[in-house]
Amino acid sequence: MKKNAKTEDAILALLKARGIMSAVDLADKLNMTAIGMRQHLKRMSQAGMIKAASIEEVSQKGAGRPAASWELTAQSHNKFGDSHALLTKDLIDGARAVFGEEGVEQLVAYREDLTLKLYQEALSDSGSLKARVDKLVELREQEGYMAEAEEDGNGGFLFIENHCPICTAAMTCQGFCRAELTVFQTVLGTDVSVERVEYLLEGGRRCSYSIRPK
Repeated sequence: MKKNAKTEDAILALLKARGIMSAVDLADKLNMTAIGMRQHLKRMSQAGMIKAASIEEVSQKGAGRPAASWELTAQSHNKFGDSHALLTKDLIDGARAVFGEEGVEQLVAYREDLTLKLYQEALSDSGSLKARVDKLVELREQEGYMAEAEEDGNGGFLFIENHCPICTAAMTCQGFCRAELTVFQTVLGTDVSVERVEYLLEGGRRCSYSIRPK
């Protein structure tokens, strides 16, 4: 039973990070047989942990991908958690009620300043763009963002956050997202441009950023 739970946690993590995947792709990633993987997927589907992706969603992933593919249910997305979600929302709502929108903006600015100082210190010895991006991935991974980066083939990177541990706070006050983008641009340097290309709060599966040398 413990082995099944461990395998299913790994399946959930892959679907969270990669989005829609077929049984064959999942089996390959976890060094399992396709038959064994389908047994796990059947059990997880019956438990409401995953669901079959629609044909339209599968087709958006690229030609040749089989129709029998899987994705997380809302229940499983919630499994990954939103750090202190209700407390955070209550604190933001309280700040807005007592201090007004200006007070909330000051709260966002304070958090942005703290994060900026921490990241600048952490990246101070990172010279190349790759070293800076790698360090940013490390920092965000430690904070629960399931971060990763992919080279784009043109000297830049796609920086990806597969999970947002402050999603509730961001929905309550999108200033946190604006501050996040500003921090990334500042710590990565004036020699690069940073553009958000996927946004969780606008219906994206994740947040991702294009980081390119100027």
